[in-house]
Amino acid sequence: MAKTTTLYQDLLNSISLEERILAVLIDPEKMRLDQVSTFIEKVNSSIATHIFVGGSTVPEELTESLVVEIKKHTQLPILLFPGDVSQITNEADALLYLSLLSGRNPDYLIGKHIKSISKLRDSKLEVIPTGYILIENGKETSVQKVTGTQPIPRAEVQQIVDTAKAGELLGMKLIYLEAGSGALQPVPNEIISKVKQDLNIPLIVGGGIRSVAQLENAYNSGADLVVIGTAFEENEAFFEKIKIKKNKEPRQ
Repeated sequence: MAKTTTLYQDLLNSISLEERILAVLIDPEKMRLDQVSTFIEKVNSSIATHIFVGGSTVPEELTESLVVEIKKHTQLPILLFPGDVSQITNEADALLYLSLLSGRNPDYLIGKHIKSISKLRDSKLEVIPTGYILIENGKETSVQKVTGTQPIPRAEVQQIVDTAKAGELLGMKLIYLEAGSGALQPVPNEIISKVKQDLNIPLIVGGGIRSVAQLENAYNSGADLVVIGTAFEENEAFFEKIKIKKNKEPRQ
């Protein structure tokens, strides 16, 4: 049967129903293909609703082979969360078209996007413009190293709020507040709350969330979609804390 709604519309519908949306982020450099089946089985039995695939530095073609393998084991939508043009693959369902609004490196504001057009012009990927904002977390992140940009200090709350709103007015469909992979501290609840109050588009929050309490805090502060990666990489027992009764079946 033909798909009648986009993933973005599905997201808006879930938000309107006040459903909690959770994405598991998988870094192709940290997930071997022979680990996928077991890992995705745990994802399927959890409350996760989406799978994000991507990393700051990923070798050519590694992303595509991982996405192909993931699709064998789940029906969850797979969205690319790329650190570079080389991570774009038509095997995924959608692409978070990230613009690093917190930095001033033109390559990550628009340069990489121009280079991606040759891959996207005839692609069937659903492309979702996403304003990406890196927040200080207590340690240097891979995003900082790769892009040569600095995160916005946690104390600069109004700057973060204004940056997010500017992204919305520029036409972004999502705003992503990111503490960074392996962050020592998640995005503060106050920042999430104040950004959400000023936005009319969905808010994604990720980085540094390692407990159910932190997950709940992010939702209660206004996050529409929460992303967890390192918590699962370091402690897969975390899945046991967010299990559901009915498993999601693999794609047919």
